[in-house]
Amino acid sequence: MFSILRHFKVKSVYLYPIPRRLKSDVIQFKIDDIKTCPASDPNFIEVLPSWPAEESELRLKAVGTMRVFPNFVTEEEESALLAEVEPQLKKLRYEYDHWDNAIEGYRETERDRWSDQNAAILRRIHETAFRPETQLLPRAHILDLSAAGYIKPHVDAVRFCGDTIAGLCLLSSAVMRLVHEAKPDLQLDALLERRCLYVMSGVARYEFSHAVLGGDDSIWRGKRLPRKRRVAIICRERPKEQRD
Repeated sequence: MFSILRHFKVKSVYLYPIPRRLKSDVIQFKIDDIKTCPASDPNFIEVLPSWPAEESELRLKAVGTMRVFPNFVTEEEESALLAEVEPQLKKLRYEYDHWDNAIEGYRETERDRWSDQNAAILRRIHETAFRPETQLLPRAHILDLSAAGYIKPHVDAVRFCGDTIAGLCLLSSAVMRLVHEAKPDLQLDALLERRCLYVMSGVARYEFSHAVLGGDDSIWRGKRLPRKRRVAIICRERPKEQRD
């Protein structure tokens, strides 16, 4: 089975093979499926003290392009999504010997077909995170991190992923850290609470690396955030060269 994270590199990650360019692969959405979505909450973003005060313009851009939508799904919706992906995940083992030492304790799969109930959640993600005309990669990426798992800093490769990335966080909260590639003092943390949706685009997507902290580093505003097993359902925009 193709392993997405076999192409994972510190500071430069290749998360997807080039999918077939079939119009039928593009997820279609109906007006009736659009629901009222929660607003992003800046209280889930924390600019770290190392960020110089004079870099205020870039700070505003970074915070504005790293958005967190708490309680995006209900407990019932979370259970329905997990019930659908767990049979695939249980066939896999957690991997701890990644070739580039960039990720620890993970297993992964992809999915392009969902039950009607879960397809409605995917449509809600599209309406919240992406422009209506956006073409998504046809398969959602399912990333399962063990309680001890973590992801080192990386930037998703532009040739495999377009401008916007949206991830739905299930089972456990986590802290994501963003660090500016050229100015490492510019750092911010995002609290990804269980059942939230995070959306990265623009400055946060292209100028900052992002990492999912684990173990002793999992701290939010001075307090330890216990890490448990975490499943993320990640949707990505097609790269420009793959669009119809």
